[in-house]
Amino acid sequence: MSVLVVSATKAEAAHVPSGLKVVITGIGKVAAASAVSRVLTADRTIQQVVNIGSCGALRDGHTGLIEVGTVLNHDFSAAAIRSLGYDVEDGLEVGDSEIVCATGDMFVTDTVVRAELAQRAHLVDMEAFAVAWAAREAGVPARIVKHVSDNADETAFDWANVVDRSARDLADWLAANV
Repeated sequence: MSVLVVSATKAEAAHVPSGLKVVITGIGKVAAASAVSRVLTADRTIQQVVNIGSCGALRDGHTGLIEVGTVLNHDFSAAAIRSLGYDVEDGLEVGDSEIVCATGDMFVTDTVVRAELAQRAHLVDMEAFAVAWAAREAGVPARIVKHVSDNADETAFDWANVVDRSARDLADWLAANV
């Protein structure tokens, strides 16, 4: 099966096993959706997208490697837009897991924001929803596999010092599952 591995940064993809197709999208939803769409349009042989990367835990007890079942676009005013009569999607199912990842362009470090997001999701990142959306639009299934690097609080600022652990664990998962 032809698989496209998607990562926001080179640091998160630093240990991806050789031989896999990889795209580094850049940080955020627009960069992720654009890059994935470009690759899927150019290479029609891709049969699955696997988004790997680090994430923040919104609830205590979530650590290590986690496969996501649902992604939410958390910083999109879906309710307001629906009230105007437009049907919009702000959640996509990507797997069987009960784990929900909230995606937004906000780098979450505030405990109040963390608590609010924790009411709807277990994890937070900045690309998963966009990757899943772009893959779905191209008719390609997506898997989202994240590694908890912080607690979506002030510990998030230590990302540069812990991202290599995430990259290694994600690479091990890829080697065993792709």
